[in-house]
Amino acid sequence: MPLTRNDPRLHEDMVHSLQRELDDLKVEGLYRSLRQVDGPQGPRIHIDGREVIHFAGNDYLGLACHPRLKKAACQATLQYGCGAAAARLISGNHDLYPQLEKRLARFKQAEAALLFSTGYQANLGVISALMDSQDVVFSDALNHASIVDGCRLSRAKVMIFPHNDLAALEDLLREETSAGRRLIVVDGLYSMDGDVAPLGEIVELAERYDCVTMVDDSHGIGVLGETGRGTAEATGVLGRIDIETGSLAKALGGFGAYVVGSRTVIEYLINRARPFIFTCAMPPAVLATVIEALTIVEQEPERRQQLWDNTRHMRAGLREIGFEVGSSGTQIIPLMVGEPERAMRLSQELLDRGVFAQGIRYPAVPRGTERIRLTVTASHSKADLDAALTALAEAWRALAFN
Repeated sequence: MPLTRNDPRLHEDMVHSLQRELDDLKVEGLYRSLRQVDGPQGPRIHIDGREVIHFAGNDYLGLACHPRLKKAACQATLQYGCGAAAARLISGNHDLYPQLEKRLARFKQAEAALLFSTGYQANLGVISALMDSQDVVFSDALNHASIVDGCRLSRAKVMIFPHNDLAALEDLLREETSAGRRLIVVDGLYSMDGDVAPLGEIVELAERYDCVTMVDDSHGIGVLGETGRGTAEATGVLGRIDIETGSLAKALGGFGAYVVGSRTVIEYLINRARPFIFTCAMPPAVLATVIEALTIVEQEPERRQQLWDNTRHMRAGLREIGFEVGSSGTQIIPLMVGEPERAMRLSQELLDRGVFAQGIRYPAVPRGTERIRLTVTASHSKADLDAALTALAEAWRALAFN
């Protein structure tokens, strides 16, 4: 007898099916669970009641707990309250929004900016609003999941080129000429590999083949470039990227995301980007903290200098141990392990030695490229870095990976 909608067996069957999938994840070494973190973010955090050195976050400039950001958040809460209580297109558009958007547009040398609640929503909203089934997207194979999902939701034709392979990209650009809108989309600084997109060459290809460029600079803003304006500045194309998205929750220590571009693009997103239209406005305290963070980025270049000093020290130490760390030189350092179980065993060995560095597995990275992802920050002391290097050497030897 077929099951009816209200038959309790229908629910039981679904639960059993979900449990089987969870059990399969455990067998494959891909099961995930939540860790308890107590207290604030910083170079050292408390996990499950124990202090460890923190190499798994994205607080690159050490701003997440900066006193000036805390003060700005408190003042904004006292003035505006705790929540906006409506979408921006209704009554949630308080005056901190245009303040921050103007600051971001000026910082990125763009005409206009628009804020989203998360980086995921920003990429989803931009691509699905601007592209449709008549269009084509040229997407790097290692783009963030939010870009991948934005492409899927747009229904555009998606042509994937191997990571940072400009020759392959140009072949695709030559091959596909029939589409309406043509978009090349890449990450600026790749969050799992730590390498930088060759934006100068990508912009040249876009101009040659009549494409729009879009860059997710979530891990580059505040960090890369002489003044911290991000990957476009570092690669010499600041002001030449058509659309840029990015997170406010990493180097800027806050929350939310931005899109910068032409006034026409921003106006179009206000009217067509569903994650923007149908989401409650962000709390005032969040916006106030990011405004203050941008001020610190502009006023205190020594924070970036400290980040790069720490990054060079860490990379040099890893090379001495025998790790292959690549040539990108950025604050994101992947240590390749190659299997999910080995990545998580190494992560646990490090945690046992007082160092928290997350094991990264599929689907965050392709199968067979599992790794430990180390993130260096400006707030790490040399003692923190050296302790982590010692722990890495010991853990690696203990597991006999080499």
